[in-house]
Order: sequence, then structure tokens, then C-alpha cells
Amino acid sequence: MQCDTLGIGLAGVGTVGSGVVLALDRNGELITDRTGGSVRLAVTKALVRDPAKPRPAKLAADLVTTDWRELVHDPAVDIVVELIGGTTDAFEIVAAALRAKKPVVTGNKALLAERGVELFALSREFDTPIHFEAAVAGGIPIIKTVQDSFIGNRIHSMSGIINGTSNYILGRMTDAALTFEAALAEAQALGYAEADPALDVNGWDAAHKAILLATLAYGFPIDPAAIHVSGIEQVRPTDIHFAKTLGYVVKLLAVIREHADGAVELRLQPSFIPKSHILASVHGVFNAVAVQGDAAGESLFYGRGAGQDPTASSVVADLVEAARSLRQATGHRGFLPYRENGRILPVAETSTAYYVRFDVTDRPGVIAEVAKILADHRIGISGTHSPVNPDNPDAEFLDMVFLLHTCPFGKLQTALEEIEKLDCINSQPVVFRIETMG
Repeated sequence: MQCDTLGIGLAGVGTVGSGVVLALDRNGELITDRTGGSVRLAVTKALVRDPAKPRPAKLAADLVTTDWRELVHDPAVDIVVELIGGTTDAFEIVAAALRAKKPVVTGNKALLAERGVELFALSREFDTPIHFEAAVAGGIPIIKTVQDSFIGNRIHSMSGIINGTSNYILGRMTDAALTFEAALAEAQALGYAEADPALDVNGWDAAHKAILLATLAYGFPIDPAAIHVSGIEQVRPTDIHFAKTLGYVVKLLAVIREHADGAVELRLQPSFIPKSHILASVHGVFNAVAVQGDAAGESLFYGRGAGQDPTASSVVADLVEAARSLRQATGHRGFLPYRENGRILPVAETSTAYYVRFDVTDRPGVIAEVAKILADHRIGISGTHSPVNPDNPDAEFLDMVFLLHTCPFGKLQTALEEIEKLDCINSQPVVFRIETMG
């Protein structure tokens, strides 16, 4: 079998891009052997912002450019890999590659979640695939699983921990009793969190991944504005302690679930999950996704959700798939919409039990005032607690915790808006879902 070299245009030679170059150098012959001698891959052009910047991966000077157009339109480039991030230049690179009928590999979850509808339309128009395994959960092959392995299943639900930074922070708050600020600083010092960690801690990094998974599972484009996203910035040691005493752990959890009427529940928030559930044992920067299919039952996918080598592993796997598609047409790859009408269930209509923490002024009657409003809205209370700070037992302000029975989130929001108007409430209440994981 003839084995011509296929050229890769690598847009972005940062952490992941360098990992791709190193992986091809290290395992290039193995990849060729495993594909029966049909695939040989080599970087023939690389896009960088600063050619003088030192990089772990060495590239010949004549392969490097600062102009993405030169990369996309180079006749020696057969496949374009986009790893620069963002949604502006990245969009232009991917769109131009598709118009040039060059397969695309990307790890850019924000780009696909926010502008995927446009890009997948171009992919169909020019019959050129987009491969994006690296966009979700690093080295875990969850995209291929949903696209291929579960193609004969109706997926009832997916739930998962799909941001390693937030999982590391919450883990350190749990195991070492650190504050959020201290755990974040530690994550940054270890390289697990960026200097600007906003997308990791505010939930949107994980939300973009969840949008991609739900889009593939349920067959219609999803507007990011339609989903509920809440991050971990307000998690305190008090919350971690309560979770432990109640038999739960706190995780930033993505929940994707199809309801009987076809509406899709999609939300991302800090949640109490039972210690007995397998997701509770996902530690450090690892990710895990539990998929419930009607035929396959429940399956768990676990592994490193970020980092140079795991993410590069997914990129290289997609490169091989793209190379095969050039050798032999295998049909369109990417998002294939198959539902004309899809509806995201409004978060107000979603129901769980809740843990709610109030910052209150310590005076007689506070619990009764809050409880009356909850009762007026027919929200049941399963427990209350007002922990005393041993360092300051006479403090004027304290945290008050209410555990609430299952009710629609919209009903809870309405009650909390009324409670916030009480003169004893000093800030917006903090709400955690209590998940049954059934």
C-alpha cells in the first residue's frame, strides 16, 4: 500500500500544539504501522504569534509563519489543526480551511459551542469534516463514543465532571480544608489554572463542553444563552463541611437529560452528589462522564481532562481519522442535525432538592421569617442549621443553612427574591443542587 506523507498545518504551537509535534516525533512510525502503512503525518506549516519564543517542540524556521492565510493555503498542507483558541481568528482559520476542502481538527470548545452552527454548515456545504475530540474532556474519547459507539442508543442522560481545574480546587477545599482563594492559588502555582482562571471557575469552560455533548446526543443546535451556568467562586469551607456531614461531596457538575416530552435539561452548577456515586471519587484534575443509554445502560468514561499529552493524544487520533477520510471518503463527520425542533428545558422548570446558605444578621426570629416565606411558596424544609464561629461566638453576622425538599427551581427563585428583601438578609443567597444521581 502506498504511504504518501500528509501535511499538517498546525495553527498554534503552545502547550497542546507542542504536544502534538512531540507525539508525532515520538510515535509517528507506530501510527504508520497501526494504520497498515497507509498514514504518515508531518507538520509542513506552523502558525505562531512570536517566532522567536522558545518552545519545547522544535520546528524548522522555514515551516513557521505568522500569517494564518499562508498556512491554510499552502499546497503542502492537507489537514488544518486549529489550537489557537478564541472565537475570532480561530473561526476565520477553520472557515477558510473548510472552503479550501481541507479537513479540520480542533480542540476549541468555545468556538464550536458559540459558532458551531456556522462552521458545521460550511462543513456540509464543502463536504469536508471537522474533527473535535480534543474539545471535550482532554484524552477521554467521549466525542467518538457519542458519535459512534452509542449510535444505536437513545441517550437518556449524561452527567459529568468536565473541568479539571475546578475539580482540583474543590478537592483541595475538601481534603485540606483550604479556602477557595487558597486552593485557586495552589492550582495556579502548579499550572492547573491559568493566570486568568475565569472560564474555569465561573463554569463556562465546562458549559461549552456540555453544549457540544448535548448537541451530538440530541441532534439540534443549542444557544449558550439558553442554559443555566453557575461557577464555584462562592463555595466556602462551610459548604464543604456540610456536604461531608450529610454524606455528599461538592462537585462542579454538568447535567444533560432528555425528558419524556423531548425537552433537554442542560445545566452546569456546583452540586452535592452522594459519596456512594462513582463521580464522587473523581479527584484532582481528572474528568469523568457517565452516559446512560437505553440499550447500553450506564457507562463511565474517566481520564485526564486536560494537559499537554492527554489533549495532544486526542488531536493525533483525530489527525489519523482525518487522514483516513482523505484516503477514502467516509461521509461527513461532525454535527449532523437530525431534529427539526429541539427545546432546552427552562431552568425554572428543573427540579432537585437544594442546599441554600444565607448571610444573615443574628437576631431572634430570623429562621421563622425565612421559613414563613418558604412555606408560603409551598417549599418544604428538611433541616436548618446556624453554625457558630468558634473564633467569634458573639458575631453579629453568620451563615444560616436551609435544606429544602425537591421543587422547581423557578419556585425557589421566586421565594429567594422575596427573602432577599428581608432586612436580616445581607447578600444574595447561595444555592447548591442536591443531586440524587438516579
